[in-house]
Amino acid sequence: MDYALIWACLIAVAIFAYVVLDGFDLGVGILFPTTKSESERDLMMNSIAPVWDGNETWLVLGGGGLFAVFPLAYATLMPAVYAPIIAMLVGLVFRGVAFEFRFKALPAHKWLWDISFFVGSFIAAFSQGVILGALVPGVEIAGRQYAGGWFDWLTPFSLMSGAGLVCGYALIGSTWLTMKLEGTPQLHFRVISRALLPSLLGFFLLVGLWMPRVSEGFLDLWLYSDLKYVGLFVPVLVLAVSLLAWHGLKRGPDYLPFVCVLILFLISYLGLAASLYPYIVPGHFTIWEAAAPDNSLKFLLVGAVVLIPMILAYTGYAYWVFRGKVEKDGGYHE
Repeated sequence: MDYALIWACLIAVAIFAYVVLDGFDLGVGILFPTTKSESERDLMMNSIAPVWDGNETWLVLGGGGLFAVFPLAYATLMPAVYAPIIAMLVGLVFRGVAFEFRFKALPAHKWLWDISFFVGSFIAAFSQGVILGALVPGVEIAGRQYAGGWFDWLTPFSLMSGAGLVCGYALIGSTWLTMKLEGTPQLHFRVISRALLPSLLGFFLLVGLWMPRVSEGFLDLWLYSDLKYVGLFVPVLVLAVSLLAWHGLKRGPDYLPFVCVLILFLISYLGLAASLYPYIVPGHFTIWEAAAPDNSLKFLLVGAVVLIPMILAYTGYAYWVFRGKVEKDGGYHE
């Protein structure tokens, strides 16, 4: 049994679960400045209040799994992006504190926590995009150690990736609010979603044009390998899903835009995974070269078999209990 590949798939699933689940509640924070209505911001917060902290469980699983299962990848990649990782963690802590204190603050002080929630959400989202943009092209490694500088992560491509992920999180957040709210607030976020969807597609196009310049072999992989047939199909699929999302934002069911944006994230994530495979440290170490010994992987897999179903059950139950629309008093209804 290929335990390294099983663990690579588990960590990939955990990271994707984090991106889409915590992505929409980070997006809600990013969208805070788009409304001046205190009641609307209360509705935005209430829509994610039951699930936001559980969403971050997947980040712990993905990061902890990388440390335990692929120690070589962890040891070589982490030093390359220490600064944006620290910024991301500070942003997550900042928004968590703002989330809790906003509900307890006096009305005159709520504006301070509103700003804090937006700043923490923006920094966390932007940092995650920068990390992605810094690691995907590959980092400088000598032997089995990171050999680059402290600021190698700071490049035009990584900054563009940060901006693109902020746009993506804002879109998934706005479609979430379209699905969860009613009346004027829902119309407000439908309009925002219609502005953000073309912007995200623009970032997709920009990444596709820029990647061959920053990642060796990317163009050959998608034009001359077996993936070339998939590469021809992907743009058509992205366009079709985007048109379906646009239809949902115009006159379709409220859940349709959110589901379509999730599919767009999945397509881009699978495309990235296919571009990197079989490397876990791009251009240097494969999944099997970076993995811990099989005995360690077996031992850790026992814990994963127990914990992951528990996390899935808790997450599914929380979303089921708090399904439906958010009312002004903070309650839910079908």
